[in-house]
Amino acid sequence: IATAVLISLGLLLVAVSALGFGRGYVINEYMDNMLNSANEVAHSASAIAEEESLNSWRLGMILTSVSQATGNHIFITDENDRVVCCCDSFPFCRHYYKIIPESISSVTLSGEIYQGRMMLDGFFDGERLIVGVPIADSENGTKLIGTVIVSTEPNSIFSPWKPFLLILLTIWALVLAMVLIFAFGFSKRMAKPLDEIAEASRSFARGDFSVRVAQHSDSSDEMGALIESFNKMADSLQNAEKRRSEFISNVSHELRTPMTTISGFADGILDGTIPKDNQEKYLHMIKQEVDRIRKLIVSMTEASSLAHIDPELMEKFNIKDMITDIKDNLEPQLNEKNITLVTAIDESTDNMVYGESQQLCRVLVNIISNAVKFTPVNGTIKVTTEPDNKERKMMIYVEDSGPGVEKEKRNRVFESFYKTDPSRK
Repeated sequence: IATAVLISLGLLLVAVSALGFGRGYVINEYMDNMLNSANEVAHSASAIAEEESLNSWRLGMILTSVSQATGNHIFITDENDRVVCCCDSFPFCRHYYKIIPESISSVTLSGEIYQGRMMLDGFFDGERLIVGVPIADSENGTKLIGTVIVSTEPNSIFSPWKPFLLILLTIWALVLAMVLIFAFGFSKRMAKPLDEIAEASRSFARGDFSVRVAQHSDSSDEMGALIESFNKMADSLQNAEKRRSEFISNVSHELRTPMTTISGFADGILDGTIPKDNQEKYLHMIKQEVDRIRKLIVSMTEASSLAHIDPELMEKFNIKDMITDIKDNLEPQLNEKNITLVTAIDESTDNMVYGESQQLCRVLVNIISNAVKFTPVNGTIKVTTEPDNKERKMMIYVEDSGPGVEKEKRNRVFESFYKTDPSRK
């Protein structure tokens, strides 16, 4: 709203400046017209004075006609600065024989034109626009015999403009009202989603990530893009919170069994429930559970490192060489079950890829090791690479001749700590 008011005030300032400039222009134009009228009267007065005098009734009729046509007041003074002829009829004229100010006569009787605005005390009430033109003798052009004075009230010039100014002011007021109404509606429209975003943020601070901001506008505009980004952030926060909760739950579940076992065996050894000749056996079982916890912690660390890409570890490497090295390292396990590991490497490219080689190697070793574990004796494992030029990726497939994962369990194989066989430690 404040912006709308400032814009409206700016428009008003521009309008006032334009009116001020226009007012000056109108006054200058009007005074030029007054000068033209004064020159015409001066020529007529010079011609009539050749046969008659400057107070001729015929000259008075000319002054009256010109005054009525232009709306200006006109009178003529003689060389002694006294008014001798006026546009008002003689009985009604109150200016006869009055002396005009010397500031005017000193200019006109020297042959110059006077233009200005001043008070004509004794002639009119209030300030007047005045044009004074000298009257030259028709026979001797250098001799000045009087002055034509044309005057008008400044406000009378703008009388025809008053309706226009009133209309202009009314239009401005209507525009201002419309701008304020539009600005108020627009600000409310903009403030509503911002208020919802603020309220949603407070909900996030309380731990509730289920709140979403409704889309009030086209998602292509700034507010729509902001709401869409905010909701995506909320989805990410909610998913992160869900993963955190699931992680804590899974870790708690995975630690509960070995910790219970360790606690039970330790208590049995301490309170004598387990005989001394069996204590070594149970100490080995405690060590096995401790090793299990250690492996769990290592797995958690690896899962955390896989979830975050470290730019410093990104490098170029040959995927074919990596798969060959993994095959060589797993040869003892493969020979133990007489499993054949077949590689189908795409030879149409140089097989150079970009990524975290150590992490990818760890993942492939894990997957192929599991394949070895679940592939029957004399089985086959196949590792295939296939470049996806459109996505700029190298696809790696690991297939085995084992029983596979049950269809209803396949969607969960990438969940942390999930086992298709719950009884397997």
